[in-house]
Amino acid sequence: MKTDDFEMFRTLLMQRSGLVLTPDKAYLLESRLLPVTRKWNFTGLEQLAAEVRSKRPEKLLKEVTEAMTTNESSFFRDTKPFDQFRQHVLPTLMTARASSKRIRVWSAACSTGQEPYSLAMMLAEDQARLAGWQIDILGTDLSGEVLDRARAGLYTQFEVQRGMPITLLVKYFRQQGDKWELSPDIRKRVQYRECNLLTDLGSMGKFDVIFCRNVLIYFDQPTKTRVLEAMAKLLPPDGVLYLGGAETVLGLTDRFRPVEGQRGIYRVADGPAPSRFPAPDATRRVAAG
Repeated sequence: MKTDDFEMFRTLLMQRSGLVLTPDKAYLLESRLLPVTRKWNFTGLEQLAAEVRSKRPEKLLKEVTEAMTTNESSFFRDTKPFDQFRQHVLPTLMTARASSKRIRVWSAACSTGQEPYSLAMMLAEDQARLAGWQIDILGTDLSGEVLDRARAGLYTQFEVQRGMPITLLVKYFRQQGDKWELSPDIRKRVQYRECNLLTDLGSMGKFDVIFCRNVLIYFDQPTKTRVLEAMAKLLPPDGVLYLGGAETVLGLTDRFRPVEGQRGIYRVADGPAPSRFPAPDATRRVAAG
């Protein structure tokens, strides 16, 4: 790929998605964009670059952006965040929301839906404790294509083998040819919509929990700060932000503080919420009344 073509694509992706692409990732750019050239019947990447420069059709720009920002996901990825949610976050929020009996959860950059569906299955397994509660789960992504896949709830054998407990596979999936179809009951627990994290997030409404894991690693520092501060505005004082294991708010913003003893969980810094969660047994007793 020509240097000026790479620079053009790099700038485009930074402006539209926040993705930082370094020169050593030129091979990734080429491999991800080749399917786009074939779809549009271009002779190669040079013609794709020329079309983007001269005509800049929005549909083409969107496909280029989505091709570069589609990331892999897996069910119950890293396990611990889901254990934290079940043992600490959910019971604490149930105590605080006892009057409204409603909790909103946002899975940002959810790709093909494994993270929000993992949460939905976990909540379904805890339905006795959650009787009378409304738990809204919203999954968003920049790519409309991956969201269509998420809504369909169809996964390959490889995808369901990655992190999915066999008991949940048997209980909530049925085999359809060479794919596994998630049950309608679980699918209807999650709503999906397109969302670019670089746009105004105010229309998203308020959330009690935001999962934004393994997303910030693709941004430069100013973009990380911008996204974190926008998300802080969507959380109440006792709301919770999840980041990936290799991500942090340190040096980026003072709007969040880490929750003591719970790696990857943060709370709004200017709120009165405690710096740590109560012990699991205590929160269970309170939540159960």
